[in-house]
Amino acid sequence: MKFGPLALGDAEGALLAHAITAGRRYPKAHRLTASDLADLAAAGVHEVIAAVLDADDVDEDTAAARIAARLGAVHVEARPAATGRVNLYAAADGLFVVDKAAVDALNAVDPAITLATLADEVAVEKGRMVATVKIIPFAVAADRVAAACAVLDRSEPFAVRPFSARRVGLIQTELPGLKESVLAKTRRVTEARLARSGSAIGLEMRSPHDAGPLAEALRNVLRDHDMAVVFGASALCDFDDVIPAAIRLAGGELVRAGMPVDPGNLLVLGRVDGKVVLGAPGCARSPKENGFDWVLDRLLAGLDVTSADIAGMGVGGLLMEIAARPQPREAIDDPLPVQVDAIVLAAGRSSRMGGPNKLLARFGDEPLVRRVVHAALASKAASVTVVTGHQEDRIREALRDLHVSFAPNPDYESGLSSSLKVGIAALPKGATGALVMLGDMPDVAGADVDRLISGFVAAGGRSVVRATHGGKRGNPVILPHSAFAGVAALSGDTGARHLIEAGSAPVIDVEIGQGASLDVDTAEAMAAAGGVLQG
Repeated sequence: MKFGPLALGDAEGALLAHAITAGRRYPKAHRLTASDLADLAAAGVHEVIAAVLDADDVDEDTAAARIAARLGAVHVEARPAATGRVNLYAAADGLFVVDKAAVDALNAVDPAITLATLADEVAVEKGRMVATVKIIPFAVAADRVAAACAVLDRSEPFAVRPFSARRVGLIQTELPGLKESVLAKTRRVTEARLARSGSAIGLEMRSPHDAGPLAEALRNVLRDHDMAVVFGASALCDFDDVIPAAIRLAGGELVRAGMPVDPGNLLVLGRVDGKVVLGAPGCARSPKENGFDWVLDRLLAGLDVTSADIAGMGVGGLLMEIAARPQPREAIDDPLPVQVDAIVLAAGRSSRMGGPNKLLARFGDEPLVRRVVHAALASKAASVTVVTGHQEDRIREALRDLHVSFAPNPDYESGLSSSLKVGIAALPKGATGALVMLGDMPDVAGADVDRLISGFVAAGGRSVVRATHGGKRGNPVILPHSAFAGVAALSGDTGARHLIEAGSAPVIDVEIGQGASLDVDTAEAMAAAGGVLQG
């Protein structure tokens, strides 16, 4: 492939490197025809930046599709290729498992060919994106594509292992002073954990906190249940404590007591007559993620769990303040109200415009930034905060009579992340979600924003909700409160994309149409969108 400036006479069949507007808009990667070249010449264009494919090159979409088709991932579905990318999604609720060596081998074939996945053994819901194949340039040599496919013929990089519904017996031991409300809550939280696999609690038994009665309860429960979960009234303090001793008394084997995951250190794993007994750590009475979830999900996905498996969970096992995947949440007693507050990012320098501030371009009788803020105000967002920086006085003047708050960013020149951090820090204390809107997206309407907010509310206010156009990710985005801490760690000219793709919370995509992908970074894009730049 040859890439660079081309005279129009040499550009027929070439792929545009950048979108250009000359009479009409030619999108990036558009293959130039003779008719296109005639129109461009008539518009005064003499040269384009483009790529010319060699005879043995495979275009980006075809290459991505071929590689994705050879993945052969079980319970994973691929979407059609677009812009050199194929996204892959879970076809069932289950555990995503990945072979790092196989992924590394594919990524070592050629820098032009990439495969990115979620982390190993992450619980996923059907429809969640688990991996993406991306071709970096416009094309890649056919022999490199063949080499990548050959790597995949020798390995299975990843799969989704579906959860299987199990009938679970619950046993809770009792000591004087243990409240009935604690026992009732423990059942509710456990039911919520099991629900994501379709499993359910059958028999619940109470037992004195003593090895003999507990062993008898285990034998009773395991007669007609697939597994038993035991919550002890007192925490494990020795490897011969009540729960391990009861497993042995019931004729079973102790597989493991203790695990290098915090919270979750005091987990117990055993088997009686081949059936699993899980001694839950005290932290599993809470819906927050802990080591119990890691072991339970593996078992419900049909994977064996050994003592060595648990011993290997230390790296990444510090879970405090980490939300790596969807978690069961207790929403029975006092569900918290979901409140979405909007942040409009309007601090940028419009450097690609070559001078004019794009946010002050006129769309009809109003500046672009006012048009965007109007959309936020017309939605169900509880409040609107505008982050300012470059030409702050002019931005404030454009919004002078609107009911918004301003959050100045003195460090706006360092990049987008600084504005995002300022916006999150300025949110009202009651915010459970932050709707992040870019100030240069003229076609996002209040109704579009409301569709995003409805999706966020329906998910309980704990998921990322992202606008899409034709299945491709775009903006605006709603970040749940659990992602706010991660925003504080961002740096440079980057938004929350990497935070989202790292799996800090489940992601819900909401189709809103062209408005999700139309921003106006260049003078040509501004003109094509109907905006008029001001001096």
